[in-house]
Amino acid sequence: MLTNLLSLLVVLLVAWIWLDGARAREFATTLARRYCDNRGLQFLDETVALARIGVRRTNQGLRLRRMYRFEFSLEGVGRRTGYLLMLGTQLEAVDDGLPKTSEDARDPAATQNAPLPDRENAKVVPFRRRR
Repeated sequence: MLTNLLSLLVVLLVAWIWLDGARAREFATTLARRYCDNRGLQFLDETVALARIGVRRTNQGLRLRRMYRFEFSLEGVGRRTGYLLMLGTQLEAVDDGLPKTSEDARDPAATQNAPLPDRENAKVVPFRRRR
């Protein structure tokens, strides 16, 4: 009896994780499409792919943190990769690897990653990840 109950709970837990992941992926696809539309980019393949998943402790308890990868194109030439970081169903950050524009400077969330204005006298060399 206990074994049957335990196996049922495991199946229900796996089903819940799968459904929650499918819902988060649909939401991430919508967010990536809107982001590309707002920046004037072409959202390729109309989908996102799960790149990483982890658990993070927040004030609301343990939450799943997912990183999704999406591909886009500038003016229809070439493929570039962008990343969407989500905590549960909340968007944490979006990174497209493109230089920030003046429109991004008005957005407080975008200013966290903005380069220093005086690069000629800077003593720190910024490094970028290779893609």
